[in-house]
Amino acid sequence: MKFNIRGENIEVTEALKDHVEKKLSRLERYFEAPPTSEVNVTLSVVKGMQTVEVTIPLTGLMLRAEEKHADMYAAADLVVDKLERQIRKAKTKANRKIRLDGGIKDLFRMELPDASYSLEDEEDYELVRTKRFTLKPMDVEEAILQMNMVGHNFFVFSNSDTAQVNVVYKRNDGKYGLIEPAR
Repeated sequence: MKFNIRGENIEVTEALKDHVEKKLSRLERYFEAPPTSEVNVTLSVVKGMQTVEVTIPLTGLMLRAEEKHADMYAAADLVVDKLERQIRKAKTKANRKIRLDGGIKDLFRMELPDASYSLEDEEDYELVRTKRFTLKPMDVEEAILQMNMVGHNFFVFSNSDTAQVNVVYKRNDGKYGLIEPAR
């Protein structure tokens, strides 16, 4: 695995970098071949909380986890645990869909290293509500205003500049983000 480790509001020391790389390298045992994509790790400090964010782009699958803790080393340990759960869940789902030839099914090892995981550990996703509404064309600033007026942490809208469906959201640091489709 190749690592891209960067810090925001924190200096990434060699000891911290080594710890993160060692912990994330544990994930290689879940794959048939080590991922060739670059593992992006962002270490940050916001309002006294240490945050570790990891993104691993894979073929047909994106693994992403974020953990906050008072200690950066503990946050790194927790984020690896979360990624392991995601991998086990993805592997379990891939095994259930045996009818698929190729794809993510061939990405993971057949035997999981941790025998303590079972199908009962997997969450069921129950859709309990569906909403339909007309998207009013507006710019990003108006969408943020609308989001704040309704008191939500995200807002779906039709971007008047691009004529595409976008989402604005409130970030944990109090700033705003925009999600738009790739072109």
